Amino acid sequence: MEYQANVISSQPQITVKEYTVSSGLMEWSTNVCDCCEDCGICLCAAFVPCILACKVAQDNGDSCCVACLPGAMIALRTSIRSRYRISGSVCDDWVVMACLPWCGLCQMAREQKIRG
Repeated sequence: MEYQANVISSQPQITVKEYTVSSGLMEWSTNVCDCCEDCGICLCAAFVPCILACKVAQDNGDSCCVACLPGAMIALRTSIRSRYRISGSVCDDWVVMACLPWCGLCQMAREQKIRG
């Protein structure tokens, strides 16, 4: 019986390719302070924000009463961000709705109108 030694004369080569993984998240179509981009939405937010909040909630599939609940506008903004795959966080949503509530409301309404 003959014995042959397997001699390795070269190492296997591995090719590594670079891949970029995208989260697929988008940005808001308009800036939070672009309230005058849509005069109708801006005027509605300025004079009857409860009506605009109700419309935004209903267009998101929620009850009109959501606009009256404490903290619900933050949840609504988070829901809209999630629906349209917009980057951000609940903390970002809280800051916008706590510091610039009418501007945040206008931004949500504009986003729904643009993507609707």
